[in-house]
Amino acid sequence: MSHRIIVLGAGYTGASVAGRLARRLHREDVAVTVVNAETDFVERVRMHQLATGQDLKPRPLREMFAGTGVRLRIAKVTGVDVDRRTVAVTDAGGAEELAYDTLVHALGSGWDPQGVPGTAEHAHEISSRPGALRLRERLSRLDAGQAVVVVGGGLTGLEAVTEIAEARPDLDVALAARGGLGDWLSPGGREHLRKVLGRLGVTVHEHATVTGVAADHVTVADGRTVPAAVTVWTTGFAVHPIAKATALEVTGTGQIVVDATMRSVSHPDVYAVGDAAMVMGPGDKPLRMSCASGIPTAWQAADAIAARLTGRQLPATRIRYVNQCISLGRGDGLIQYVTADDRALRATLTGRLATVYKELVCRGAAWGVAHPTLGLPTRRHRVTGERPAAGATLGAPA
Repeated sequence: MSHRIIVLGAGYTGASVAGRLARRLHREDVAVTVVNAETDFVERVRMHQLATGQDLKPRPLREMFAGTGVRLRIAKVTGVDVDRRTVAVTDAGGAEELAYDTLVHALGSGWDPQGVPGTAEHAHEISSRPGALRLRERLSRLDAGQAVVVVGGGLTGLEAVTEIAEARPDLDVALAARGGLGDWLSPGGREHLRKVLGRLGVTVHEHATVTGVAADHVTVADGRTVPAAVTVWTTGFAVHPIAKATALEVTGTGQIVVDATMRSVSHPDVYAVGDAAMVMGPGDKPLRMSCASGIPTAWQAADAIAARLTGRQLPATRIRYVNQCISLGRGDGLIQYVTADDRALRATLTGRLATVYKELVCRGAAWGVAHPTLGLPTRRHRVTGERPAAGATLGAPA
């Protein structure tokens, strides 16, 4: 009987896990099934572009996985029973349970209203395609001079506010940041950011914690109100709630606690990758929720699963950061080089070169997901059920 591997989610991490497993294991020995609610792969790092009216290339999942041996199930995951090793799903045909031998949780995260009054009712999110499309439609109906406030001064907020300001220079666009503008960046990075926002006419409210969202304004902690015909909420992500409802060991935020191979510390037949996992990186700091963190965890998990099933050495690759890539509209950008534990170095790349760099990164990530069995050597091994000796290691995954 084939070893049943179920991957929950077909975003960057889930699709990467499935494709890498298809390269590592013989099809006769395993049945890899990906469960995803949408029929297309979503380039989440481009949702700010979709929201401002740009059309993205469609990437149907069935085409992506055609010929790989990976099975695709279009359905919504409604529950996981880690004791019975089953996944509950629903689709147009009704409800069903899928049994697994190994589970990979890659359901990722969504927007986090953080309990701020009025956010769920009045704010827009761009962490999903439906959310980006709703914002796109709302922005299209705004008249010149109306106000848009982007709440959140992180990477998502910066990309959203610059994209909106560039696409709609007729609008009054503002950014509300809890801290100082780009306060985690190098001095050169902060200077460039201020220059770009100034050129685009973005009003910046620094040290402005938003405490309420209404239909036509936001309220800041000091009592001020900022006009907002549209509010875009980008202040962080909340992980998918499925894991927290299981017997898995999770953090207070619902992330699955894993070891260095992305394996659950409480249930060894479950792996978690990307935003769904609490992964410790260099300096004993948790990896931030990002594509830059997620894809390496997917590689680590896939190689660990393959190693354990084939009796080979376990991967021992340390995940580290190199840079932070920020698009600032279509004509500008900022590449902030960082230490292994994500602290800013003095070095930056800005302007048109940074735009090209970021675009190549985005295209490369999408290409790797869209061609899951191409680009790297295929070394399929037979499943033996053996386990590598304790302490065995392997170099960087190919």
